[in-house]
Amino acid sequence: MRLRRWFRLAALVAVLGLLVAACSTDDGDDTSSGGDSGDSTTEPATCQGEAGQEPSAEPVGGEEADGEGLRVGMVLDVGGVDDDSFNEAANAGLEAAAEDFGVEVQLLEPNEDGSNRGDLLRSLAEDGYDLVIGVGFLFTESMTPIAEEFPDVEFAIIDSVIEADNVTSLVFAAEQGSFLVGAAAALKSQTGQIGFIGGQNGELIQTFQAGFEAGVAEIDPSAEVQVNYLSEPPDDSGFADPASAKTVADGMYADGIDVVYHAAGGSGAGLFESAAAEDRLAIGVDSDQYQQVDEETQPCILTSMLKRVDQAVYSTIFDLVEGDGELEGGVVSGDLESGGIGYAMDGGQLDDINDQLEELQQQIIDGEIEVPATP
Repeated sequence: MRLRRWFRLAALVAVLGLLVAACSTDDGDDTSSGGDSGDSTTEPATCQGEAGQEPSAEPVGGEEADGEGLRVGMVLDVGGVDDDSFNEAANAGLEAAAEDFGVEVQLLEPNEDGSNRGDLLRSLAEDGYDLVIGVGFLFTESMTPIAEEFPDVEFAIIDSVIEADNVTSLVFAAEQGSFLVGAAAALKSQTGQIGFIGGQNGELIQTFQAGFEAGVAEIDPSAEVQVNYLSEPPDDSGFADPASAKTVADGMYADGIDVVYHAAGGSGAGLFESAAAEDRLAIGVDSDQYQQVDEETQPCILTSMLKRVDQAVYSTIFDLVEGDGELEGGVVSGDLESGGIGYAMDGGQLDDINDQLEELQQQIIDGEIEVPATP
C-alpha cells in the first residue's frame, strides 16, 4: 500500500517536472527571438550619443563698448586654466571682454593648494587694476579684508557674497540647473541607480547635490542617488584630483550605477575617462563639457549643467566699461530665467526628452516647482 502511494507521488512529481521543463524551454525560445531576457530596466544605460556635433550653447561675447585704458585682473582657483570647467569658463569671459572692449587683462593662477590666493589678489590691487576678480567661493576669506583695504578698486567674486560697496558678488542658482540634469539622469537611467561626485563637501557644492537629487526624485521617486565627495573642508584638493574621481566613478559603475553627475571642477576628467571605459553615461558641469572631451568620449556625455561663469565675467566687465571704471556692487544672480543657468544638448541624447525638461524648466521659472538648495 505504501509502495503504491510512493509510485503515485513519484509519477506526479515527474509530470510536474515535465511541465516546468516545458515552460522553461518556452521562455528560452522567447528570449532567443526577442532579445534581452528578464526585465529590461535592469540593463544599464550605455553611451548612445553622437560625436562631433557643434556646441549647442551660445558663445560668450558680441557686445560693443570702448574700454581702452581700463585694466582687469583675474585670479583663478586651483585646477588651472585648462580645467575644462569653472576656470576655463571664467577665462573665456575674460578673453572675450578683452577682444570686444579693448580692456587690458591679466590672468593669474594660484599655487597647487591655493594658499597664495590672497597674495595674488593683493598684487593686482596694488598694481592699480580697475577690477580684480576672484574665481570661486574659496576667495571669500582673503578678498574680504583686501577689498576693505583698497576701497578705490572694484572687486568681483564668483559663487560667494561679500557685503561691501566695492564688491560685486556673482552667484548662480546651481540647484535649478542641477534639478534639470537630475531629471534627465532619471529619464535615461535603466537601473534606477544614479551617482553624484562632489569636489568638496561644503555648502556650495551641496546645492548641486540638492537640486540633482530633487530632479531625480521628480521623475523617479524610487531611484537611488549615491553621493561621494572627494575632499572635506578646508581641503579643496577634490577640485583637481581626476585620479580619485575616476576611482570613485569606477566603483559606482561597477555597483550598477549607469549615470553619474559631477560638480568637481577639473576632477571631472576622471569621471569622463571612467564613463568611456565602462560604456556608461556622465553629466558635466559649468561648461559644455561634451566639447571638451575627445570624440571617443563624447557619446558618453549625456549633457552638462551650464553655469554661465563666462557670461557673468563678461557682463561684469561690460558694466565696468559702461560705468567708466565703476560698478554698482551688490549681488548679481544667474538663474534659469536670466539664462545664467541651463543645460547642453550636444550629442543628441536629450532630443527625445527635451520637451519634458523644458516643461520642468518653465515650472521652475513660474515658481510651480521650488528647488531645494540643501540636501
